Amino acid sequence: MARKQISTAQQNIVRRKSRFLRRFVVCIIVLCVSALISVPFLLFKKSDKQTNVNMTRVSALWKEGNYQEVYNQTRLLLAQDPFHAMGLAFNGYAGFFLAVSQTDTTQAQSYLDASINSLRLAMLKTRGNARIQVHYMLGKSYFYKNTLSDYHYYSDLAIKYLSLAKNEGYEADDIPELLGLSYASLGMTEQSIAAFTEALLVRESDILLLSIAEQYYKNGQLSAAKAYLHRISTSTGDDTVRLKCKSLLGQIYLDESNFEEAEEEYRSILEINPNYADAVYGIGVIYEKQGDLVKARSEWRKALRLDVNHQGARLKLAE
Repeated sequence: MARKQISTAQQNIVRRKSRFLRRFVVCIIVLCVSALISVPFLLFKKSDKQTNVNMTRVSALWKEGNYQEVYNQTRLLLAQDPFHAMGLAFNGYAGFFLAVSQTDTTQAQSYLDASINSLRLAMLKTRGNARIQVHYMLGKSYFYKNTLSDYHYYSDLAIKYLSLAKNEGYEADDIPELLGLSYASLGMTEQSIAAFTEALLVRESDILLLSIAEQYYKNGQLSAAKAYLHRISTSTGDDTVRLKCKSLLGQIYLDESNFEEAEEEYRSILEINPNYADAVYGIGVIYEKQGDLVKARSEWRKALRLDVNHQGARLKLAE
């Protein structure tokens, strides 16, 4: 009888332990499941907080002209969401403006490369007017990158995207001039003249007129080139532009074997700037054409003293 009572008591203890273990296991499972459910929520909240940089603040910074902070903020945004459309566009725009403000060419190239990368990705994510504006900014970025390069590797891309923006109806006063300069760098003189002529309808400047004259000269249209050059040289207040005009006029007169007019232009240049190597070189060419090689070589040596890298003088003296 006593043994039976002990056995019953033991069974009760076992059952209580079993119930306790079951409850403990259930509690552990519930806690684990709760933790697993909360982790994605927490991650989402954390991610949302990080990616919410947010674009309202970025837009406000943009309006303030704080391009560096726009660039920094959008970089943080793109680290979390690499294909955020507005983030890519603003990053590209800010990178461009930071590039053009640099005095260090290497730093400018770095910003431009980042800008172009963001803008090309933005093309995949934007539509309508936003995409058209991306085309315009991408064309400007390639144009500026081309000006920093030793060779004109990017002129065709500048033309491609600026033309896209223009054909899609984007209005910007600088598009015709940028196209004209890009065509000129590729030796596409007729297209360059057409673009520059269109640019004149928007605004007229001495540099733009000089660019047109240079393209007419390259295209063999000497009379048109001279008309523009005479117009600029008599009206401009910029000595640098005036000297370039006179130098090109001197070259045109040389091509026409009008040595008297050519020398007059070169001498007038030296009255303004006695160290203008191209003018000294040109006078040497006049002497060469007239058969006086002693005086010609003397002038070319002067040109080299003024500019040790003057290619024309080096070639003449090496003959």
